[in-house]
Formats: sequence, C-alpha cells, structure tokens
Amino acid sequence: MKDYGYFYNYLIRILDIAKIGLLYTKDPYAHDNYEEIQTLTMEALEDFMNLKFERPNYFKREVYPTPNVSCRAIIINDKNEILLVQEKSDGGYSIPGGWCDLYDTPIEAVTREAYEEAGVKIKVKRLAAVLSKKPLSEADTFVPEYALFFDCEIEENLHIHDHEILNVDFFSLENLPKFSVKNSKREFDLAVDAVINKKTIVE
Repeated sequence: MKDYGYFYNYLIRILDIAKIGLLYTKDPYAHDNYEEIQTLTMEALEDFMNLKFERPNYFKREVYPTPNVSCRAIIINDKNEILLVQEKSDGGYSIPGGWCDLYDTPIEAVTREAYEEAGVKIKVKRLAAVLSKKPLSEADTFVPEYALFFDCEIEENLHIHDHEILNVDFFSLENLPKFSVKNSKREFDLAVDAVINKKTIVE
C-alpha cells in the first residue's frame, strides 16, 4: 500500500504542477509543455487507478488545485451512543456527512448531510476536529481531503434517510459496528475524543 500511495502522490504532485503552470504561464511554449504533462499524467492516473475522468472532479478543475472539503456530524446521546449510518456502497457504518457543495457554509453542509443521510435536524454546537486525509493512506479517498467534524445534537428525528443509506442507528462506543471505508478508525477515534473531551483538534 505504501508503494501504491507513493506513486499516486507522485502523479498527483506532477498533475498539480502542470495545472498551476497552465493557470499562470504566459509563455506559449511552456503552456504546450504543461498541457502535455497534464495529459500524460492523467493517462497514467487513469491506468493506475482504473479511473475515467468523464465527470467533474478534483482532476478536472481548471483552477489552482486544492483539497476537497467534507463535513461530518458527530451526535452522541446521553447513553454514550453515537449515531451512525450504514452505507449502501459497502455495508459498513460511517459518521453522517459528505462533500461540501459549492457556496455552502460548513454549517449548511453538515446540516444538509445529517438531514439527507440520517433523517435528523441538528443543532451544531461547535467545530471539534479538522483532519487532513491523504489518498490511499487511510479510508477510501482518492483525492486530498480536509474532513471537518462537528459536535452536534438532534433537534428533530424524522426517521428517514436517502437511497444511499441502508440503516440509521445509535451504537455504543464500546460496541461499534464494522466501519465503512468512508471513515478510518483513526479519524473516528480522534474526532469522537475531541467531542467527548470538548477539545478542538487540527492536524
């Protein structure tokens, strides 16, 4: 996994350099070179990761490359149980949340995601953790990501969820279900510890 991760990060760094060059260069020859580097690198990534760049994503952005941002809602009840959602994609459980949409504030994003995935209307109390996730190093992420974890409480439970979620339930922190690839055990432990001990973690 380390070898794969190193090669992937190497290709991503070259792609970043090419995109930055395309964004700022005024030299037509340099522009052509950066464009060729971008094309070759994307072909290598497609082959290496068995990906197709046919939809808008990190690799297609014609802007300065930056990490994606996700927001997740940590909801722990008075029984020391945490609310988790079961992902249809792999059957594992994760903290409710997902990518931030353009022009969303982080609070709007985490509130929307909690509603869509867990069917709950929440009150956001505070930001508990900002964790940096690198591709292939943990969980199932193929783009650099900043994950924002918020300490939240339920204002209303609507008992609904979207089609990507199989189940929504509270679980004891001492008896957790199998995790989805969307959350690693490490980030789960860090974020939950920040909520329980009223800390703010940034890494």
